[in-house]
Amino acid sequence: MEIFMNFVTTLGHNVIVPIIIFLVAVVLGVKITTAIRSAILVGVALTGFSWIIGSFTPVVTKIINQMVKVTGLNLPIVDTGWQSSALTAFQSPVGISFFLGGLILETILFLVGYTKVFFPTNLWQNWGFMVWGTVAYVVTKNFWLSFSLSVFLMLISLLLAEIQSDRYSDYYQIPNGTTASMQNIENVIPALLLDPVWNMVGLNKINITPERLKEKMGIFGEPTMIGAILGLILGFLANLNHLGSLKAWGQILFFAVQLATVMTIFPMIAHLFGKAFKPITSEISNRYRKEDEKSGASVTNKKRWFIAVDDGLGYGESATLISGMILMPVMLVLAVILPGNKMIPVVDLIALPFMLESMVAIHRGNMTKIFASAIVWFSLGLYAGTYMAPMYTEALAKYGIAVATGATLIVSFNVMARPFTALIFAIWITGNWFLILPVVLLYVLAQGTLRFKRAQIWTYLARMADKNKADV
Repeated sequence: MEIFMNFVTTLGHNVIVPIIIFLVAVVLGVKITTAIRSAILVGVALTGFSWIIGSFTPVVTKIINQMVKVTGLNLPIVDTGWQSSALTAFQSPVGISFFLGGLILETILFLVGYTKVFFPTNLWQNWGFMVWGTVAYVVTKNFWLSFSLSVFLMLISLLLAEIQSDRYSDYYQIPNGTTASMQNIENVIPALLLDPVWNMVGLNKINITPERLKEKMGIFGEPTMIGAILGLILGFLANLNHLGSLKAWGQILFFAVQLATVMTIFPMIAHLFGKAFKPITSEISNRYRKEDEKSGASVTNKKRWFIAVDDGLGYGESATLISGMILMPVMLVLAVILPGNKMIPVVDLIALPFMLESMVAIHRGNMTKIFASAIVWFSLGLYAGTYMAPMYTEALAKYGIAVATGATLIVSFNVMARPFTALIFAIWITGNWFLILPVVLLYVLAQGTLRFKRAQIWTYLARMADKNKADV
């Protein structure tokens, strides 16, 4: 176990993933030259994403912190970011055990056809399952109950990832690619439940997308200009108390340029990632092609499968990033006005674009729907974070993460502010199988429905997505 962990952590995500992509391609019979080229391009794209996000995160985090100070928010639970969750997950016995055990199980489930999503290509994201098992272990002291929670959450993630896979692959233009990370895949649920509701009230006809903004607003609707304008607005809000200072205006203008840069460069790297996967998925599809050339992308193709990809691929897509940036100040306002909420999202506000990807894909980039779904679900998430904070803080303290924020409690908005997952967690830690069994049976029913009605589900979601083509 230690040798395996050292191998993974030493090489890092940007090397391990290309190796896995290469091995998968070779096993499936893809030409060696194609497999090597695709693997290298995947590594290049992931490195590009890491560089941009790594440079942009501290900049936008500083802006967010300044906005928090300007508003004078003082809630007892502070969001300190997802990074501590990942570190904690790899320190606990449940987490370490699941990292290898979960990887083996994910591979077996794919090979036997239980799931159409090959998760090991994004094995780093296993920490999302591990951290929930870790918190459960701290609360219950029951290893197997906690380990089983991680396994169950992994099964749910694979289910939701497969449900959204056709929409995600289509919208983000990543052939046979889908996301499956625990901290973000839950957002498939509100998108599925609320999309028909938003259609009933006509939000599909208020179809605000980056393309339509460009069409209606000309140069001011282009992603680069939108990034600059949003940067000016957020920078202005962060410096409300210092508008008479040249330093403040320097920060405002520089942040506008930085956000415009991200909005411009990110789609280019995303295109590179799609280009990396295309040769592999094309060759795989060709092997299964029977009657017509498009069968490999058809929702009726029973042999179609998906590679789990990093959430970073969708982060810089125009509708995703614009919606996330606009929601940052909105979530701060909601944290203040929602009765009973005790947490303030801070560091993980930068993760909002990641959190929105499933909603963006299912709503087909309709930012009106994205805002509506996000406000409903993330508001509930604030209450979930409030509930999870005491247990989460205890878990971080137990496994060697220094808790020195000056706050009474800490939490991760991206990881723990999850209404659906928090509900399952609350049921699971009771250890009462009369409560747990109905949850498991509901999952079995959902998995069985997907297995036998997969084509109909994908067709339905495609039809619902097409309703967003209505004119503004």
